[in-house]
Amino acid sequence: MKTIFTERNRVTVQTEHSTLATEQLTRSDETDWLKVLGMLIVFCFHCARFFDFGGWHVKNTQLSSGMTLFVQILVMWMMPLFFVLSGIASFYALRRGSGAYLGGRVKRLLLPFLFGTFVLIPPQVWIERVSHGDFDGSLLAFWPHYFDGWYAFGGNFAWMGLHLWYLEMLFLWSLLTLPIFLLIRKLTLSRFAEFFKKPAAIFLLAVPLVVMESLVNLQRDGVGIREFGGWSPFTYLVFFIIGYLLTTDDAFLNAAEAHRFPSLLAVLVFLVIGFGGRDSFGGFPMSSYQESIYRGLHSWCWLVAILGFGRHYLNRKNAFLLYANEAMLPFYILHQTVIVIIAFSMIDWQVGITVKYLRLWITSFVVILGLYEGIIKRFSVTRFLFGLKPLKKNNS
Repeated sequence: MKTIFTERNRVTVQTEHSTLATEQLTRSDETDWLKVLGMLIVFCFHCARFFDFGGWHVKNTQLSSGMTLFVQILVMWMMPLFFVLSGIASFYALRRGSGAYLGGRVKRLLLPFLFGTFVLIPPQVWIERVSHGDFDGSLLAFWPHYFDGWYAFGGNFAWMGLHLWYLEMLFLWSLLTLPIFLLIRKLTLSRFAEFFKKPAAIFLLAVPLVVMESLVNLQRDGVGIREFGGWSPFTYLVFFIIGYLLTTDDAFLNAAEAHRFPSLLAVLVFLVIGFGGRDSFGGFPMSSYQESIYRGLHSWCWLVAILGFGRHYLNRKNAFLLYANEAMLPFYILHQTVIVIIAFSMIDWQVGITVKYLRLWITSFVVILGLYEGIIKRFSVTRFLFGLKPLKKNNS
């Protein structure tokens, strides 16, 4: 592998084993930063679910309109961002070849998902059943009943892993899109990418999102179901593919960087529109074409702004990023189970919502980091179960 040139934190190389003459390989420090900061947002989001008006595994005795609005705003971009970042990561992971790519997906996604589904998720289901009056007994007594029927269909077994649905869905979409990504790698996209250097052209990538939202809205209880983070699984597929596409040429992310301020302004406009609605966040009748346009454009403006500001300001690596980047997956796998358990113990606390939220946030964060530092990162078996690389052997 031969280095051709470097620019900023980006490196272009030539490889003898690639079907492309040259490949642009980005040292994506900004992508790592966005993943870490996004994980922190997911943590804040799930702490807020204890207090919002939507249904969840456990609810506080007092609910909050402010927390509800906070949750609604995050839904517009939080998980779409993760699927876009996962698409970007897939571009670099595929440099090692299809076999290594699939093997990595099994180790980083499938195995942690299965471990979490069978070991970490049952306490959440038990708390949900107890707090909703559907079960009266201990966790130990509930455990055999965890396998009674399918969750969301009247039963208990969380086949989608509750909050771990992201790992399951990303694994499935990674398998499905592999032929597409391999085909894209063989194509010359420079002329296509050149178009996105034009003013506002980057916003046209919202079109496939609007189209998919319109299609899935035709069957809201089927392919259009929004129980997975507020979006249809098939809309997430579009976000994932777009993320991969963004990395095929520097022009795409350069355009996002150039349009970061207009995108932020557009987000503010969409938020103002959203405050005025009654039927849904956005003010449009559910399943309408107006809603599809609103959601697609609104979410994409968020993503262009986030990617643009990230590219401009977060292209630096430090010790914290290295630590957080490794801890992020175990943190994600643990976080909702810990939040639900601690929130369940706080239901009857007679304190205000703000104080209770802060206590829930701090306590859960400390417990998760304690489990990571004290157990998960230190033993080979726990590292394997939580999708981490093996411990480095000491050659001394």
